[in-house]
Amino acid sequence: MQDFDRRSAFMLGLTAAASTALLAVPLSPAVAQTYGPTEGRELGPGVRQVDLGQRASVLSAYKTLRMRDVVVQPGASTPEREMMNDMVCHMLEGELAVVQNDQRFNVKKGDVWACAKGISTEGTRNAGSTVAVMRIIDLLA
Repeated sequence: MQDFDRRSAFMLGLTAAASTALLAVPLSPAVAQTYGPTEGRELGPGVRQVDLGQRASVLSAYKTLRMRDVVVQPGASTPEREMMNDMVCHMLEGELAVVQNDQRFNVKKGDVWACAKGISTEGTRNAGSTVAVMRIIDLLA
């Protein structure tokens, strides 16, 4: 058997303590931020917008990037309208029925889609039983 000095015993103890601490931490999935019923500004009945941030863009086609969440209560909808800028949308929570350029599709948590300035129209409806949160990254020229 090899020599086992105090330094080795100390390192073994630290390793055991760290392993025990890691096993004791419950692993839970990350959850999306939830919003209160009055956070942000009302866009329409059951639809609110929460502005998250904005900064200058390094993408040559765009001067500014802006991020916002649109919170849609069950049964609420947004009217179909022309997109005023390019944007990327991500379904953060829930589900939405989307009408984009007369095409209908459903988006669920984790789905991503895009809209183009001037050539895209879009409207949404939350036909589910839970709140839907659509994160939008606006690409502003």
